[in-house]
Amino acid sequence: MKEQIISKAAEIIKKRTRGDSYCALSLMDSEGFPTASTITASDTDGISTIYFGTGMNSNKAVRVRANNKACVCFSEGDYNISLVGTIEISTDSELKKEMWYSGLENHFTGYDDPDFCILIFKTKRYNLFIDWQDVNGYM
Repeated sequence: MKEQIISKAAEIIKKRTRGDSYCALSLMDSEGFPTASTITASDTDGISTIYFGTGMNSNKAVRVRANNKACVCFSEGDYNISLVGTIEISTDSELKKEMWYSGLENHFTGYDDPDFCILIFKTKRYNLFIDWQDVNGYM
């Protein structure tokens, strides 16, 4: 049962990438308080890794540089996927090209824009509520 719920969570997250769908990304601010903002995921590797495109000088990147602890939440009427872990910034040009999608054109000149970077979230633990099943665990 646990593996089915994890697999379903991975499918849900994958469907909510590169489009008009948002998730909540929570990071710690300069005063040590959690802050949440919405962001679109660029891609995912199951529930273990989620990629986001953002600006090097954005609040998100500034907060990641100060404290790499993060939480990502995908939620809608019949599911809540909460992932807790760490996040890092990448400026690797190949990864930026791979994670680029058309919605980012509103913010950057292209994947090679020097302000564009990728946030890489790695799940350490999860709480999944899907199909009235509640599953918790560690990666």
